[in-house]
Amino acid sequence: MGLPWSPARGGLALHIRVTPRGGRDALEGVEQLADGRVVLKLRVRAPPDKGAANAAVLALVADRLGLGKAAVSLAHGAAGRNKTLLLHGDPAMLAAILRDIMAAMPSSSKA
Repeated sequence: MGLPWSPARGGLALHIRVTPRGGRDALEGVEQLADGRVVLKLRVRAPPDKGAANAAVLALVADRLGLGKAAVSLAHGAAGRNKTLLLHGDPAMLAAILRDIMAAMPSSSKA
């Protein structure tokens, strides 16, 4: 299985799948979707209403990666569950942080 991120101008593009109203804010692991894309699964308590879930996603990712809120932005997928975030910063440093986080997560699953 591949990685849920790819190089992007100014940092990394992080591909995610979000479960809004998920009962808690958490990163849950890596999943390969039926179309072959690899995503980082996460859930947020916020509902998908007026951007609340998107704001919660950005805050969660920034917090878990130890980044400032301005270092994480939504690049694609504002209205859907599958999104792409842009992580601003040194790509090698960001990839190392993501690898450490992934190493501590449950095993990957397939959709």
